[in-house]
Amino acid sequence: MHTAVIVDAVRTPLGRRNGKLSGWHPVDLAAETLRAIQERNDLDPGVVDDVVFGCVMQVGEQAANVARNAVLAAGWPEAVPGTTVDRQCGSSQQAAHFAAQGVMAGAYDVVVAGGVEVMTRVPMGSSMADGKYGYPFGPKVSARYADQGGLVPQGISAELIAEQWSICRDAMDEYGARSQHLAAMASDEGRFEREIVPVVGTDEQLVTRDEGLRATDVETLAKLKPAFVAEEDGGRVTAGNSSQITDGSAALLIMSEEKADALGLTPRARFVDFALAGTDPRLMLTAPIPATSKVLDRAGLTLDQMDVVEINEAFAAVVLAWQREHHPDMSKVNPNGGAIALGHPLGASGARLMTTLVNELERSGGRFGLQTMCEGGGLANATVLERL
Repeated sequence: MHTAVIVDAVRTPLGRRNGKLSGWHPVDLAAETLRAIQERNDLDPGVVDDVVFGCVMQVGEQAANVARNAVLAAGWPEAVPGTTVDRQCGSSQQAAHFAAQGVMAGAYDVVVAGGVEVMTRVPMGSSMADGKYGYPFGPKVSARYADQGGLVPQGISAELIAEQWSICRDAMDEYGARSQHLAAMASDEGRFEREIVPVVGTDEQLVTRDEGLRATDVETLAKLKPAFVAEEDGGRVTAGNSSQITDGSAALLIMSEEKADALGLTPRARFVDFALAGTDPRLMLTAPIPATSKVLDRAGLTLDQMDVVEINEAFAAVVLAWQREHHPDMSKVNPNGGAIALGHPLGASGARLMTTLVNELERSGGRFGLQTMCEGGGLANATVLERL
């Protein structure tokens, strides 16, 4: 079996809704990361066996196989194929899994995995049918959970998690402030510079910094109203302790060790193991808990051996419930902030987290890194990387 390695990992800055990246067509934004991969590595794109991109709202400007269209927009040879996958918020982490697993199986030599979501232009929920076609769950799925109150949106799921794990509003606000503080510090120290590919914003100026960063504290966050359940009814989830609606793209250059050597490229990390998990779709955001256990068991490693952990901050409640179950050293968890501060461009977030994970392992000198993230429908991906 071949060893799958990451040679490079890049991302655009992350833009706020209606912000500086809102003028970008998703295909063209994704193409920016492909061109960056090509230029940074002096790569002949003709050697790429496939481009696998995650995208959640595959409708409108993100329809018709955004990965293939990004290949063409990047000016790559027409012979380079592309495919688009959807595992909800973990789509581009799954794209990386498919790419690496293809390399390990010998089906690929060189793959680019990544993702894109321009949520300003293709809003969350756009791909859900309405009217005579109904909603995507279908009557049998709806009937299965009817006695429990039916399936719920993610914001309500976050409220249910907070209730089940007795996570108070103060704890979630403290975590939200932590994310903003760590992300701002990382940005100010230049930790993201190697991973960010600057792009031209709507004001015709080069965007080099994530737009979601803001100076805040617990006292400020405490003034925000709950977003999904009224305060008088016990609502705890607010915009300040939730991920941001975001525009962005990210990409990873993945290949076999043998191919990297043949191309004169230096691998930065290797894939150690992968795992998936499914849980109650009403508590759809809890699957990182079993996914973490599964991937560590498969890898023969412990959480204490992970030098960096990237867990997607869809909501503070997700990370805090995971913390309650796994008891990590929190200084290793999202040390550069997360989606609460940086943003969560759905289909791109998995690749963005992996890009940040590789760079942080290098910066800190760590050996092993864990990535996991919750996904709609009660799913999660988990990946263990080793820095090379």
